[in-house]
Amino acid sequence: MQTTTLSFANIHNHGELFANLLRARRQSFIVQNKWDLPEALGMEYDQYDTPASRWVAVHHFGQVFAGIRLTPTTARCGIYTYMIRDAQLGLLESIPQDLLYAEAPVDDHIWESSRVFVAHDTPQKIRRLVHAHLITEMTKAARELGAVRVLGLIPANWPRWARRCGLEAEAAGRVMTIDGVDNQVVSINLADKLH
Repeated sequence: MQTTTLSFANIHNHGELFANLLRARRQSFIVQNKWDLPEALGMEYDQYDTPASRWVAVHHFGQVFAGIRLTPTTARCGIYTYMIRDAQLGLLESIPQDLLYAEAPVDDHIWESSRVFVAHDTPQKIRRLVHAHLITEMTKAARELGAVRVLGLIPANWPRWARRCGLEAEAAGRVMTIDGVDNQVVSINLADKLH
């Protein structure tokens, strides 16, 4: 099992991995979750998949087990910035505007984590390991990008696994039901991961 952080600068070094990641996202979000998202060529994508973002993949021989997208909170592409902020600004109909307790940050040292998934066909016996690899690589990649904090809109059961993964996380917004799933914005402190 490998973990790789992809960027527009290095995707050419990793063959089909980026395309396979977007295919796995399609399977997870469009097929399994039945979310109405853009797709083309069997891949899911959106306005935040730009050269400003990075993508973490946990994979083995071309099969993607899990992934996360990291986007700087300073990103801009047309009218869009990053998903949590754009939701707060009312640009996204599918996410409530009152998802955060405070104004969405725009800061070089804060990144957003989005499109987090573990593929449905990931064998149960390796799921915990896959999750650990995903969180470890996300933390490492975010720190290398200069992040001291990561914001993410994730399932509200996060307190159960955050401590187990060694993450210092706190609620940054209320619990909201989105497409039948309780979600919440969390803030993950990476300042202690400065090694």
